[in-house]
Amino acid sequence: MNEKKELKKVEQYIEQCMKCGFCTYFCPVYQEEKVETSVARGKNYLIKLALQGQQEFTEEMGKIVGKCLLCKRCVVNCPAKAQIDRVVVGARAQMVNEKGLGFIKNLAFRKIMSDRKRFTRYLKLAKAFQWLLPKTEGNIRHLPDFLKALGAGRNIPELAKTFLRDMVKPVYEPQSKDKPVMKVGFFMGCATDFIYPEIGLKLIDFLTKRNVEVVVPKDQNCCGAPIYFSGDFLTGRLIADMNVEAFKEVDTIVTACATCSSTLKEYEKYLAETEEQKQKYANFGKKIKDSLEFIVKTLKVDPKNLKVRKEFHGKTVTWHDPCHLVRYQDIKDEPRSILKNLDGIKYVEMPNADLCCGMGGSFSIYHYDLTKRIAKKKLDGIKATGADIVVTACPGCMINLIDNVLQNRMPQRVYHIVELFE
Repeated sequence: MNEKKELKKVEQYIEQCMKCGFCTYFCPVYQEEKVETSVARGKNYLIKLALQGQQEFTEEMGKIVGKCLLCKRCVVNCPAKAQIDRVVVGARAQMVNEKGLGFIKNLAFRKIMSDRKRFTRYLKLAKAFQWLLPKTEGNIRHLPDFLKALGAGRNIPELAKTFLRDMVKPVYEPQSKDKPVMKVGFFMGCATDFIYPEIGLKLIDFLTKRNVEVVVPKDQNCCGAPIYFSGDFLTGRLIADMNVEAFKEVDTIVTACATCSSTLKEYEKYLAETEEQKQKYANFGKKIKDSLEFIVKTLKVDPKNLKVRKEFHGKTVTWHDPCHLVRYQDIKDEPRSILKNLDGIKYVEMPNADLCCGMGGSFSIYHYDLTKRIAKKKLDGIKATGADIVVTACPGCMINLIDNVLQNRMPQRVYHIVELFE
């Protein structure tokens, strides 16, 4: 059964499914399509057949296991707690083993994204030509019809004029010049590095104001989420090892991206094959802190001492729970403990705040129409709050929320939570 190595790794999770169909009530994809292969139960059944040698990894099978947001709503609401996210990613990895990555992903993951300097050069080249895309508003552009494969009419943020890695210093001392209360590494993540450098700078400023020394290793890479969640464990391990090495001098690593923090914490779960890797990735995972858990639980910052930027005074604010924050890391109370106690804003809880926005990384590229249908329910929740501002803690969610808010001509604007503070 060596040829089914990746499926054998998740066999215990495949056997967890009781076929009750409870997942049909929570799967955002099934709720739109009402097709059994869209939901966890149907996917698990087909993957079990593949493990038993009764189902080939055909092109159609690839489409079925690919059409999952990995939002984990099925997992947290499953009576048996069946970890279908592990099963789906395991099936994708098995398919890569048997069929290969395909030309585009092989080029993107193994030739470009695995080499940060090369990746940066390609993005700088793309930046030089982004003026060809028409502007929507501010720094948002939209994709014309001839790019319909990526989602015609889609609003996308511009690549930053200067990437974060070209702006940051290797070390930031506390602004008070006092002895640091602690030293942390800052993990940028791709979206913060190339699209939203202001979020990274804001977090560094926030931490150094509170006597934290921040180091920013230049050799850090992508967290690996788009790569190993697509089943490319080989490149995933390569990138994981780069990040482990880049941050070996610090005991705590903070990031402002919910997807990055959950992905970095889970190297051991998905990528470890040897005992040495298990230990190495487990130790690395213990270092990782999402910015919100670090601010609330480690620094124990009193929200009453936080000053809201003047342009947000008097605004009504609501919160969107990123899937990788609320279900992957169980970080739900931390943002609310801040927002409910901030002077200068009014916080309103969003109905179904933990509903997936529909982004799902490359899911939104392959299934853009479905992404928009899923996002519609998120927009209904935003409308119900009457909020002026939606805040969250995942740049990926921000990109999708901004697109859908603009497409539906809604007045709300979307920010990362750290952007609220002076």
